[in-house]
Amino acid sequence: MSQQNVGILGTGSALPTRILTNADLEKIVETNDEWIVTRTGIRERRIAEATESTSDFAAVACQRALEQAGVAADEVDLVICATVTPDMMFPSTASIIQDRIGATNAAAFDLSAACSGFLYGLSLAHAQVASGQAKHVLVVAGDILSKITDYEDRSTCVLFGDGAGAVLVGPVAEGRGFLSFDLGSDGSGAKYLYMPGGGSRIPASSESVANRQHFLRMEGQETFKFAVKAMTSSAEKVLEKAGLERTDIDLMVPHQANIRIIEAARKRFGLSEDKVVVTIHKYGNTSASSIPIALDEAVRDGRAKPGDLIVMVGFGGGLTWGATAVRL
Repeated sequence: MSQQNVGILGTGSALPTRILTNADLEKIVETNDEWIVTRTGIRERRIAEATESTSDFAAVACQRALEQAGVAADEVDLVICATVTPDMMFPSTASIIQDRIGATNAAAFDLSAACSGFLYGLSLAHAQVASGQAKHVLVVAGDILSKITDYEDRSTCVLFGDGAGAVLVGPVAEGRGFLSFDLGSDGSGAKYLYMPGGGSRIPASSESVANRQHFLRMEGQETFKFAVKAMTSSAEKVLEKAGLERTDIDLMVPHQANIRIIEAARKRFGLSEDKVVVTIHKYGNTSASSIPIALDEAVRDGRAKPGDLIVMVGFGGGLTWGATAVRL
């Protein structure tokens, strides 16, 4: 019996309506539009309201993915939510989403791999469907990074935005689906991108709050060096595993962290600008959700078409990285 082809049945995304521009940030910290754009490529980002949480956007993204796929919520067997800003420590945000969308027959859990989380989730979803343990798996990535961003730290506050993106993974026809995955981690780089407070090491206290330990911290230069290397090598590995060449890529959907990292990867693969999806100028770095948001836009705009070879690749805190090659 041939192994079941597993692929993407539908995509969805959801973003806050509030826009934070570079001009707005100039009033908050010592920075300027030119500095932000030349170093990051970001012009604006979406910011959730004080009352909004990760599940609010993730649930909408899931509903849109199900709608596009033509699959009912009660046909979903598993919900995987990749996030570093869960609604709360527990229960899982995936369980909250599962209830919100009416996926009454689904198991649910959260996954923590920072900006690589969506790719980790896709790999797990693929394995669940390929092994017959599930037929339909929702993989949703959502983060409200504005809630853990220090708006007194000009080196990081210009980078991050909020949003959620989802895909429904399930059985697809011959010639379609996931062709290969590459996942990795180098925990020695944990110190370059992290949030010190809120866990068992530094639980919440008046002291931890006063010391601003509940905001993310990043060593930008070290993270940048790692990112360029990880993005290119991981994308190369999935092509090699699938027996494909760089020229076979119809569309690359990279993690939207920095335009210079995206450009370095694009040039390394010899891709024209129209073959790389870029949303960073509009949304900033939305962590694990940046790839599924960009993919959903490309699908709905007609840039990503059935039969196209899509390479998705990203990196994040951990330090982690991942990539996949999929035939839509």
